[in-house]
Amino acid sequence: MSETMVRPAELEQAGQMLGGRKVLKHLPATELEAHDLVRRGLPAEALGHLVDALVILKRPEQLEAALGVSIRTFQRRKTDSRPLDPDQSGRAWQFARILARATEVFGSQEAAERWLEMPALALDRRRPIDLLSTHEGLTLVETLLTRLDYGVYT
Repeated sequence: MSETMVRPAELEQAGQMLGGRKVLKHLPATELEAHDLVRRGLPAEALGHLVDALVILKRPEQLEAALGVSIRTFQRRKTDSRPLDPDQSGRAWQFARILARATEVFGSQEAAERWLEMPALALDRRRPIDLLSTHEGLTLVETLLTRLDYGVYT
């Protein structure tokens, strides 16, 4: 398994964080299905479900860092029936997926959210949540989660 390969349980948990079948209509079972879902655009309601599912990450600056969406945009999109654009959908999906993976590694969503906020030694004391805004940062966080899962702490 490659370091960034997505596990089926992770796909399902990410889909549940975004509203499950009620909102998404279909939970992706593969990375290609997730790609297609994101490409079509997630329902705007999915973003609201994701934010509502958060336990600790509630401050506006945390949400903006995690989702790449300003609070104003988020509030405006909550009542919008149009799907999110592929970029917004991708950011929401990636955050849900990383949160699902971190929850698996740390045993609870609360612990995962706390980890996302804390500076990590393996990331030169940067907070994982701050790295989610780029593909490269996302890959670093995924790799670190895999290493932590296998007991490699640095």
